[in-house]
Amino acid sequence: KSGVGISSMGVMNPQLVMRNMIPVVMAGVLGIYGLIISVILTGNITDTSSYTEYKAYAHLASGLSVGLSALGAGMAIGIVGDAGVR
Repeated sequence: KSGVGISSMGVMNPQLVMRNMIPVVMAGVLGIYGLIISVILTGNITDTSSYTEYKAYAHLASGLSVGLSALGAGMAIGIVGDAGVR
């Protein structure tokens, strides 16, 4: 959504396009945050014999919480980025 907003801003007011790149950068930060969490979780897996079901479900829950919160935040950033240029 914010890409459509940037495109319409480029047509209506070209000198403000760079100001409207903030939502795109914020969405990229959310993706990088997900990568950081995945590296941390992968580093916590040391040996298959000591990796219990509890740890597996804890890692699944933490990955899902980060992913779903980033999904919600990304949707909100897109909607706000699109509404901010109209």
